[in-house]
Amino acid sequence: MLTAIFILMNIVSIFHAYKFTHFSETGIEKTKSSAKLSTIDKIETIIFGVNNPRPENKTVPKNDFEVIKIKSNKEIECWSIKTKNAKGTLILFHGYGGNKSLMLDKAEVFLELGYNMLLVDFMGSGGSEGNQTTIGYFEAEQVHACFNYLRKQGERNIFLYGTSMGSVATMKAISDYDIKPSGIIIECPFGSMYKTVYARFKTMNAPTFPMAGLLVFWGGIQNGFWAFNHNPTEYAKKITCPTLLLHGAKDEKVSMEEIKSIYNNLEGIKKLRIYQEAGHENYLVKYKTKWTEDVKEFLEQTHKKEIKDYQ
Repeated sequence: MLTAIFILMNIVSIFHAYKFTHFSETGIEKTKSSAKLSTIDKIETIIFGVNNPRPENKTVPKNDFEVIKIKSNKEIECWSIKTKNAKGTLILFHGYGGNKSLMLDKAEVFLELGYNMLLVDFMGSGGSEGNQTTIGYFEAEQVHACFNYLRKQGERNIFLYGTSMGSVATMKAISDYDIKPSGIIIECPFGSMYKTVYARFKTMNAPTFPMAGLLVFWGGIQNGFWAFNHNPTEYAKKITCPTLLLHGAKDEKVSMEEIKSIYNNLEGIKKLRIYQEAGHENYLVKYKTKWTEDVKEFLEQTHKKEIKDYQ
């Protein structure tokens, strides 16, 4: 009996892991909340997992922009937005289930602060190739490719911004490829792959043990990596550039303990800002003024250091 239950758990985990890391084809609706599902639909969802439609860009920049294709482990699509007399360039990386159009509100703030923009669709999203996501693991190579693209264009003052999965991919890129951005702004990165899957099960009131571990195991196997080693807390130990770490105190997907562990492991100049009423969300909704002040202060202080370094 126990063997049969264990086999069933693994089969369910295989289905869930695939849907967690592979977006559905365009046109397939996202699975509704459990309250709106029939009994049959609920059973189907429990067994086969939730449908996540492939993220599509719904809007385009108001400013003039250029569409750029960058070759990496997948071909990724970016929007380049220029401003006059730019102080440097920020590369913006979205979170899980997101796309570059969701970064436009932040891009407008950074443009006003005097920086060029490169907004990126990770693989599986928007105009980029595929339907796969690895929650920051292979996306790190795409961060690396975007950074190298700007370096080859002659840009020397490059900042990286990421939210959630985008933060994790940014951290892994620095850890794996030893890239040297002028600074990074990272929002709500999870502490490890296991912890983020565990938190998602918990928020859905689903059993965390052993399902979280099984999903991490099968998700890694299906996508060609050992997911238990996907650990931003460890990546932080190799980050020596200036870092602004942002977090919402009411975040149900990333704990304060994870954020503090990451912060403590960062090796360079670092700042931590906590938004007390924010969850795992776009901080501009509740904290646009404070968020703008925080990133402006960080960029100005880091930019002054960069200018001094190059004299």
